[in-house]
Amino acid sequence: MASLTLPPAPPNPRQDAIDLHKAFKGFGCDNTAVINILTHRDSVQRGYIQQEYKAMYHEELSQRISSELSGHHKKAMLLWILDPAGRDATVLREALSGDTMDLRAATEIICSRTPSQLQIMKQTYLARFGTYLEHDIGHHTSGDHQKILLAYVGIPRYEGPEVDPTIVTHDAKDLYKAGEKRLGTDEKTFIRIFTERSWAHIASVSSAYHHMYDRKLEKVIKSETSGNFAFALLTILRCAEYFKKYKKPLAEAINSETSGNYRTFLLSLVGHGH
Repeated sequence: MASLTLPPAPPNPRQDAIDLHKAFKGFGCDNTAVINILTHRDSVQRGYIQQEYKAMYHEELSQRISSELSGHHKKAMLLWILDPAGRDATVLREALSGDTMDLRAATEIICSRTPSQLQIMKQTYLARFGTYLEHDIGHHTSGDHQKILLAYVGIPRYEGPEVDPTIVTHDAKDLYKAGEKRLGTDEKTFIRIFTERSWAHIASVSSAYHHMYDRKLEKVIKSETSGNFAFALLTILRCAEYFKKYKKPLAEAINSETSGNYRTFLLSLVGHGH
């Protein structure tokens, strides 16, 4: 007879706070203990730990980490204990300014988030850095890349799964006229459709385009556009096809710490990437 396996008990945030405090005390900080506790907790659990730590020791956990850790460990842990919107805002700020500027990473963060996530992220960005995300995008990007990012963070899109087949067909025709059918590319049409429509709608447009013109929209984007503008369009398209298949955002399914350029950029911030 097979033995019954019980699921592991959820970690106790108060005990975690106590264990962290113990790791900070004494001669030298026990870096390994701090990292082991925090990296094995999800964002909700990390939030509870911070609440308990402040209540018990009258100090922000982030301040204690700042004073006890150093270098790569400090930078990684300070990012890790933030809530998702806080981490997005912090990494975006770094990606859009200073020596670490990485427009590809910034583009991936922005174009793979839902309108709701972007709204919270923008509020966090303003509260944390005293400037609007739109201002930093405008200052550090240009051309069609700038236009698509500003539209993407500014337009409230529908987030549900329903689509209107008539508008889908119309959009597919418009993209064909704006790209393959003409000499040169009408980027405005691509920006309008990709920033105003829901992910479910864009996925349906992609299917309709393939059916109507026997060509994948992804290939059209690659041949008609280039650089960071193309990367923005492709990121939106990738998220839309994922959303249609699994009915949830890609960013929810893959921890942002482990995806693409964002992951590379996070690693570069903590000294382990290029």
